[in-house]
Parts: sequence; structure tokens; C-alpha cells
Amino acid sequence: MSDVINVSTMGHQIHHESAHLHVSGNAQYVDDISLPINALHVALGVSRIARGKILELDLTQVKEFPGVITVLTTADIPGENNFGGAVKDDPIFPESQIDFYGQPLFAVIATSHLIAKQAAQLARVKVEEETPIFDIREAIEKNNFVLPPVAIERGNVEQGFLSSTHRLKNSIQLGGQEHFYLEGQIACAIPMEDGELTIYSSTQHPSEVQHLVSHALNKPAAMIRIECKRMGGGFGGKESQPAWFAIIAALAAEKTKLPVKLRVDREMDMTITGKRHDFEFDYEVGFDANGMILSFDVMMASRCGFSADLSGPVNDRALFHLDNCYFIPNVRAISYRCKTNTVSNTAFRGFGGPQGMYCIEYAIEDIADYLKIDPLEIRQKNFYKKNMLTHFDMPVEDIIIEDLVDQLSQSSHYLKRREQINKFNQQNNHFKRGISLTPVKFGISFTATHFNQAGALIHIYTDGSILVNHGGLEMGQGLNTKIRQIVANEFNVDYSVVKMSATDTSKIPNTSATAASSGTDLNGMASQNAAQTLISRMKEFLASKYQLSVTDIKFKNNEVLLGSQAISFEKAVKECYVGRISLSATGFYATPKIHYDSKTRKGRPFFYFSYGAAVSEVIIDTLTGEMKLLQVDILHDVGQSINPAIDIGQIEGGFVQGLGWLTTEELWWNPKGKLMTNSPSTYKIPTALDWPKHAKTNLYVSTGNIENTIYKSKAVGEPPLMLAFSVFHAIKHAIRSKVGQECTLHLSAPATPESILNALNSHND
Repeated sequence: MSDVINVSTMGHQIHHESAHLHVSGNAQYVDDISLPINALHVALGVSRIARGKILELDLTQVKEFPGVITVLTTADIPGENNFGGAVKDDPIFPESQIDFYGQPLFAVIATSHLIAKQAAQLARVKVEEETPIFDIREAIEKNNFVLPPVAIERGNVEQGFLSSTHRLKNSIQLGGQEHFYLEGQIACAIPMEDGELTIYSSTQHPSEVQHLVSHALNKPAAMIRIECKRMGGGFGGKESQPAWFAIIAALAAEKTKLPVKLRVDREMDMTITGKRHDFEFDYEVGFDANGMILSFDVMMASRCGFSADLSGPVNDRALFHLDNCYFIPNVRAISYRCKTNTVSNTAFRGFGGPQGMYCIEYAIEDIADYLKIDPLEIRQKNFYKKNMLTHFDMPVEDIIIEDLVDQLSQSSHYLKRREQINKFNQQNNHFKRGISLTPVKFGISFTATHFNQAGALIHIYTDGSILVNHGGLEMGQGLNTKIRQIVANEFNVDYSVVKMSATDTSKIPNTSATAASSGTDLNGMASQNAAQTLISRMKEFLASKYQLSVTDIKFKNNEVLLGSQAISFEKAVKECYVGRISLSATGFYATPKIHYDSKTRKGRPFFYFSYGAAVSEVIIDTLTGEMKLLQVDILHDVGQSINPAIDIGQIEGGFVQGLGWLTTEELWWNPKGKLMTNSPSTYKIPTALDWPKHAKTNLYVSTGNIENTIYKSKAVGEPPLMLAFSVFHAIKHAIRSKVGQECTLHLSAPATPESILNALNSHND
């Protein structure tokens, strides 16, 4: 695919705008930025206990180590000792209380990273150890929470149970997940004149970094500039926590008056940064003889770590997605946000939604096992119908899941394959196959209404080239590719004419995080708004100059039509410049319709829903617990696709990341609270070999989003991750064929070989 794409690029499979830079190694990340020769480097000194009091912090030997310039402690923070955004409970360095193993206590500034790292080991820290809390259940027992519990209810749960023919109870566990972005956490701070500071940060949220740095340094935000050209992956791990690294780099630059880089290695990154929240659930479900769910009572509890971070909205979204695609007339759920002496967990692709869905999908499978009915039948019977209300009173207006699942069931030959798999399992004792079809309904928007806004800035130069800046961040997901397409489409010029600049807080202020799958929705609309402002200005001027009506001026095929004549876009731009017309404009967009009352737990927190479904087939070895994904068929809803290549890439990437979360990526802390799965050798993310030999990914054909989104497209970043539930439940199907129908099946996620073997042996319960 050529980079020179003709006009009308909507729906074209244009390659990622930086693909040629990625594959050639020429894409510039923060670590690639050339620093002055006098630049310094920072390493962190961390705790070796999970909980306790600091009695003495002796850094004498650290300071005396050759090459060390100075150290940073709490005494070097002129402003707030905090990097927590929503709740100010995240100390940059602890004053006296240690809260998790690996917590940074101080920083070393030296002439090289290696020297700083070696020197940090020489600190003498005298502590008084305290008994840590690691376990979710223990935290509940001791009322140890980072935030108060939250409950949500619809209907009458007790009455629903009385009306139910059957009732089932279960307790299930769901593990966390490491982001494992290829580019680790990093920040470079460059002192400027008059106390100003430029920081290059690998972050999904530059404005939050700017504000938290300004608070720590006790300087106005206008004196702090944050820039990020691109990230080597984020997945939520660079939403709230990059501020920590930027602040420390900024403090070091402020103290030394020299450029400073803080880059942590993989082990340190994994040890001190948050993960996806792991959850535990207790639930009771009531249903009739046909499998219709009548009542659902849920206790969900997550391990948040030692501070709130984003645990409030993450757990809220888990509550919102407890229903997935199913109408449940009577629901009661309570969410516990447990405080533990572990690293503070944070945003992760799906932002709590996957955890909420995990619970209802498990319950669906329990119902199917109990009634000896195909789980797909139970799912289809309980699907939302148009305009039904969710348990938080949002109408489901664009429900397409029934048709989407019907299409996928037929195209994947689900029923025929299930019969074939059942025959295979009857004939094979040690190897068992399984298949599952699971759906996804995912709400799109930030649950905090005020984050649903975006800005953009467009410059047109006199040679006809266009430069776009917006508040979103490119992290490999193709956001900038879509924005270039949108702007090129608005001006009706070649895609190659439009260029993107780095995200910069001095150009677009008060940006929202690139998160919640909203990057294109928000920044695409803001960029369109800026482009339309410029087009309107140009049309008005040209109409006046050529004595035409504004309606006679049209932008088409790299030209501007002036009634019966045409001039090139470049010439039109030059004429506007000579006519002293501003060729720079800002754009803005705020998502309409959304609102939510946190007191009543009712409202419309989402602009719309995205849908999808997947069929996965697996085989397991019942002697070893090993599993292999044999085939996957995916059908996913993206509305009217702006770029099918980008969208399919996101769908497949999201699925694989979900596959890792649910099958191989196991986090394990030792009894002292040290994370032992802290490197690629101990933490297993999926590889290309885990992608099945037989795989089909298709986009659901529709007339587009019913809401007024950019070109009627739908968000695609997070929803596909949950398609991987089909793999987890296919594994359960395979296990069920071995242990029989008469037992309760306990399979914990991730479904590692050990977990699978435990489930195979749980039939005696």
C-alpha cells in the first residue's frame, strides 16, 4: 500500500502512518531523543519489605559513590509529595510509611544510568516491619479499602429468587495482568530559561503529567511543557503512572539545573508499576427451566494495591458491565475496592469492563451445565432487546448482538463443529476438544463525563501542506493514521498532504487521556471541527474574491472548484494567505447526551455500545494441562470503518492480549510480597505461535453508528479484548467432557496448565 493515497480515503486499508519507521527502526521514542553531553541519569532506590516504618534512611555511601551527583528524597520536593490524580494518596517518596515491596524511597542522580543503579544498592534503610495484607478476602475481613464500597441495584433480587425455578451459587477468581508495553516507563526533563521545563514523557495523559509536575514543583502549569510523539505501547499502563517518573525526572532537573533522563529497566518497571486488577466474585443466580435469568446477586472485590489510583472508575466500570449482553430484571451487586500491600493497580485495556463480564459469562456457563443445554442457547435467550434498560437505566438503543451472533454462528459452523467435537471427545480419552461462542457489549465513553472532550489545531502552509496537532496519543493503535484520513477527507486532498505533529501541552491544553477507546471519537471530531472552520473561512474569502455564492465553492480531488472553473488546492491556499485569511484554526468536541449520577448510580455514562463475538476451538492434554488454540472466528462491530486494516489489527491484537490474560499471564508474589514474575522469562505473554493456524476476522456490516460519531464509526480499542472469553470457556467445555456433567467445575483464570489440571481434579468437590 502506497503512502500516496488518493482523495476520499474513508474505508480504505491504509497502512499505519509510522509503519515504515517502525519496521526500519527509525521511529523515534523518548529514549531515542538526543540529550546534551552534560545530561544526567536517575535510578530508584526501593524498599525490600512490603509494609513497615522507615526508622532511618542513610544515603552516605550512595552520595560518595564515584559518578553520583546527588540524591533525591522527600526533602527535595518543594510542592505536593503526591502523584495520585483522582485521590491524593500516592507519595512520590514515602515520608515514613512503606506500603509495598519495591516502593521507591529515594532517587540517585549520576553521570550514567549504570552508576546510579549501582549506587542505589548502597543505601542503608532501617525499618520496623509490620504485617502486610496481600489477600482480597483478608482486606474485606479487616475493612481495609482504598475507597468505600459501592452498591448498585435494580428490581427486587429476593423476589426474583422466589420466582426462580433454580438457583446456583459459585465463587470464582480472576487474575491480574501486566501491561508489558514494549517501551518501558521513561521521562526526560530539560530545564529551560526562567525556570521553565520541557519534559518528554511516554504517557497517555500529557495534561495530567503537566499538572502533577507543576504541583510537585510548586510552579504554574504554563511553565511545564509535556511532549510525546509516540509510545511503544500503553494499554492503560501509561495513563496515570507516567506522572511519577516525569515528576522525579523534573525534580532532578530542577535540583541540578541539567537535563535528566529517568528510564527503568523491565524488572524495575514490572515491580513498581500497577497491573490489571485481579478480582474475586461470589454470586448467586436464579433462573427458570428454560435458562432465563431472573435474579443475579453478586459480590465483587478487587485488589487495588496500597492507593486508589484509578481503582474507583475501574471498579465502577466492572459494575456497569456486569450484564454484558444480557437483560437481567433483578440485579444486586456490591463492589469492594480492597487495600493491599502490593503495587497500586491501575487502568488496563477494558478498564474493569472485562472483569465484570467475566462474572456473568461464568454464571451463564454454570446455568448451561446445570440444565445440560448448549451455553449459546442460554446466551441467546437472555440477550437484550431494543430499548431495554441496563441496570443503571441506560437504554440499549442500538442492539445488534442477536443478528451478529446469528451470522457468526452460521459462518463458523458452530453447531456442526460442536457435534464433531463431542464425537471426538467420546473417542479420545487423554485429549479433549472444546468450543465456545461468546458475545461482547461494551460501553464507549469515559465514565467521568468531563473527560469526554478534545481539542485539535490545524495549520495550512502556503505550499498546501497541512499540519495537524490534537490531544490524543499515538501508541501503535493507528490513531494518527485515522486522523490524517479524516483531515484529508475534509479538505478532499491526498492523504500524503496531511502530516501529524507530536502531542504537546503547549499546543493543545487540558487534554483528556487517550483511553476508554475514545481516541478517534474525540480527537477525530475535534480535528474535523478545526478543518471545517478553515474550509468555511477559505470558502467565504474565495466567494467574495470571485463574486460567487459560498455554495458554489467546493473542495474536490486536490482542487477548489470556483463555480465552472477550478484551481489547485495550493493556489487557493496562497490566495487566502495573500488575502490575509488566517490559515490556522482550533477545533473542539464534547460528547453529547452522556450524564451519570454517582449517588443514585443511574444515568447514561456511555454514548453508545460496541459489539462483537468470537468462536474459539481448543484442545487440551488432560495429563499435562497443556492447551492449544486451534481456530478462532471473529465478527466485530466497528460501525462504518474508517480504516479496516487498522480496525482488524486492533481486533486481532485485542483478542490476543485477552488470550494472554485468560490463559498464560500469571502474576505471582512470594510470601514477602515480592513480584517474582518480573521479566519475560517468568511472565508468559502470547507470541505469534499462539495465534491459531485457522483464523478469520470479519467486520460486521452495518449502516454505521446510530449516534453522530465521526463518519458513523465505532471505537475499536478495548472491546475486542473480551472476545477471548470464548477461549476460556472453550477450555471449560473441553474439561467438562472429561469430568462429566454432574459436578461443579472450578477453573480459575488464567487457565494455565496448572489451573486446568486443578479443574480436572475438582470434580470430586
